[in-house]
Amino acid sequence: MATRTPEEIRASIEANRLELGLSVQKLRNEVAEVTDWRKQLRANQQNVIIGAAVTGFVVAGGIAAVGSLFTRRRRHRRR
Repeated sequence: MATRTPEEIRASIEANRLELGLSVQKLRNEVAEVTDWRKQLRANQQNVIIGAAVTGFVVAGGIAAVGSLFTRRRRHRRR
């Protein structure tokens, strides 16, 4: 087994410390980019608009369907 000098051990520890610092900074940058919802919204703007339009159509259709059920019941009771 090779024996390392104290200076080599210290140099290795310092190199590992620097590498760990760079890795942590890189991870912070990646997390910040992934969690930037405004950037994600801009990148997927067309899909968001289509989704909002479909959702509005479905919700409005659901409200109209429920409204027509109540209207039919009232008309049916009056006859």
